[in-house]
Amino acid sequence: MTGDSEDPNDEVQYHVEVGEGDVADAVLLPGNPERIEKITRFWNDAEEVARNREYRTVTGDYEGTPISVTSTGIGSPSAAIAVEELARVGVDTFLRVGSCGAIQPEMDVGDLVITTGGVRQEGTSDEYVREDYPAVADYEVVSALVAAAERLDYDYHTGLTMSADSFYAGQGRPGFEGFEAAGSDDLVDELKRANVKNIEMEASAILTLANVYGLRAGAVCSVYANRETGEFRTEGENRAAETASLAVKLLAEMDERKAEAGVDRWHPGLQLE
Repeated sequence: MTGDSEDPNDEVQYHVEVGEGDVADAVLLPGNPERIEKITRFWNDAEEVARNREYRTVTGDYEGTPISVTSTGIGSPSAAIAVEELARVGVDTFLRVGSCGAIQPEMDVGDLVITTGGVRQEGTSDEYVREDYPAVADYEVVSALVAAAERLDYDYHTGLTMSADSFYAGQGRPGFEGFEAAGSDDLVDELKRANVKNIEMEASAILTLANVYGLRAGAVCSVYANRETGEFRTEGENRAAETASLAVKLLAEMDERKAEAGVDRWHPGLQLE
């Protein structure tokens, strides 16, 4: 066991620099700090409450529902730090909002991918649990994201996401001077045959940690590139931002319906207006 000296801040978290009361129960997790303005433009109000390193946190209101967003930077190690420290100040729901590469031919640039589970090719979650532990999205979060995409009339796909630790070699791309990692030639084809939908760098760690800690998590990413067709455009991030924000509102409504019905989990017998 470590001593108290391992946590140098009593009132605020060491990396994200937030304390209790600074953030809502549900937090969106984009990678890029500059994406925060693209998310909060859909909110009724927003106020920055912390900024340190890659972590920038804004709290506000979306159609009457408290909501927060914290940028995590690139990759699972920094995303896991955000989940750890936000959970310690009371956050119980995490929605990754990002971009990805699609690997199925029917997926268009600008479409959304709602993750139902993750292929844990990142190494961060291995530090927490054995390698055969599944990275599974909470079905309430998946349901809310699907409902949000449907209400907004955005094209979306659901399925498995592979999370890698490397943008280049770990995703089957050539490295510097054409370097190719062992197995990189077959990586995308293998994932495609297994019906994996997309590749990104944070989702599986976020999902794994949330499951370990008994919290809710999910992910929605906009398709920037289709690895099968070769198409690439930075398109759709506003759709992911709006879908995730609406999903937080729907989750709050779902929680209210559960409380009214006296049940712990959402099920098809409950309905939203």
